Amino acid sequence: MTLLDAPKFDEARAQRRQQILVIFSSLVGVLLVIWWLVAGRPVDWPWNWDAHLFGRAAVNHFLDAVERNDLAAAYGIWTHDKDWQQHPAQHSTYPFSRFQEDWSPTSPDNEYGAIHSHKIAAARMYGNVLLVAAFINGRKSDALNLDYDPKTKTLSFSPPGVQLYLGP
Repeated sequence: MTLLDAPKFDEARAQRRQQILVIFSSLVGVLLVIWWLVAGRPVDWPWNWDAHLFGRAAVNHFLDAVERNDLAAAYGIWTHDKDWQQHPAQHSTYPFSRFQEDWSPTSPDNEYGAIHSHKIAAARMYGNVLLVAAFINGRKSDALNLDYDPKTKTLSFSPPGVQLYLGP
């Protein structure tokens, strides 16, 4: 066989390869769009979409537990430790007693009063954490800003002066 004796062009094989390439790229595109929709249509890079998905879910579960006045379950979500009662010394920086003062419906430190409903208004990455703003009890001003840390899966209050701009 010499250099000029090339194999005959197989048109059916070339079309099959092209069809496989088009189907594969279309499938990847469809999966990306589905992942983006499930994550809550974040305006962020795709590698942060999981943080949006899990962060919004954690804030929803947390606020649902606060609405039910199940503060023990809410504290477990806050610390990402369902068995926090087994070892309360691990959570000494923000103990359950202080958590109750902050989130109890009768607490003077709770500026929202009894929480009956919530709606997540926005979520954006801020450094390494997801900042989530939620409207409480139908209020359209003074949204509650919480941080979700994707590495530790814990919730916390946003730093002072850091809040999402939700428009006029």
